[in-house]
Amino acid sequence: MRFGIFLLAGRFPGQDDAGALLRTAEAVRAAEAAGFDDAWIAEHHFMSYGVCPSAVTFAAHALGGTSRITLGTAVSVLSTAHPVALAEQVTLLDRLTGGRFHLGVGRGGPWVDLEVFGTGLDRYEHGFEESLDLLLRALTEERVNAAGERFAFREVAMVPRPAARPPVTVACTSRPTVELAAARGLPMLLGMHIGDDEKADLVTWYEKAAAEAGRDPAGARHVSAMLCHIADDRARAERELKEAMPGWLAEGLAGYVRVDGRPSAPRDPDAYTDLLCSLHPVGSPADCVSRLRASAERTGIEHVILMVEGSGSRERTLRTIARLGAEVLPALRGSHPAG
Repeated sequence: MRFGIFLLAGRFPGQDDAGALLRTAEAVRAAEAAGFDDAWIAEHHFMSYGVCPSAVTFAAHALGGTSRITLGTAVSVLSTAHPVALAEQVTLLDRLTGGRFHLGVGRGGPWVDLEVFGTGLDRYEHGFEESLDLLLRALTEERVNAAGERFAFREVAMVPRPAARPPVTVACTSRPTVELAAARGLPMLLGMHIGDDEKADLVTWYEKAAAEAGRDPAGARHVSAMLCHIADDRARAERELKEAMPGWLAEGLAGYVRVDGRPSAPRDPDAYTDLLCSLHPVGSPADCVSRLRASAERTGIEHVILMVEGSGSRERTLRTIARLGAEVLPALRGSHPAG
């Protein structure tokens, strides 16, 4: 199996942005020391749910402070980024780090970001496929042009020139996006808001869509995001999360403001915390080994990224990372082929 950490850089009540970002950066270094394969950073705008507005920029910083671990974006939002500009940044990091960068992309949401950055609701609703295809071309071709509905420009040279295309994974929350990823042979990133049964259903749908598109689904190494927190027993681990997460979620999820003015009903923070604790590896190291093994068997996904910041505490985050590296990862890697 392959294991990473998933970082939101959330600003918990009583914290400031600098503290959240520094805690998150320290978690990457701790994950490398603990033997994780990769670390993935989320991207959000104008909200405390996550105070990293550029996953690529954070990844560049973290890559400069590490020597082995891969950095991924979970995700870079294509609805508010120019695909060619993103491809330039990705190729730059790929060349400078010898291939330690993994690009995760997603559609994003119908949020006020679209207004602020001038891309608009239509780009979100109808432009993801065009953006993704232009991005893939810019990551693989020495020269690129465009004559599409949303992007049109003369041929330009890609500098630095792309070598082998860096890995690209697509965040999928709906069957149409699953089909789009499958048709291009791109693996899926599945979020922690759904459980194993839903992830297994999306994997099955992907395999069907890939076969119909003439792709071999066996080559797709999907990624599953899960919440993880370790304490001496499950009751203490859940208590630590339930003391911290609802306050962060209440303020953070309220930051999602729709660009079209329609009201949105955020999740109930207490109920959502309870749901995440029930779905994911929360408890003792033995509990986490059992839960992660069961998830891999149910979904077939053997690349897992673990959200380890749920307590909002630097000390508890580092404790969870250290105990995962010492007590959980070796047991799971011993029972599955290494990725």
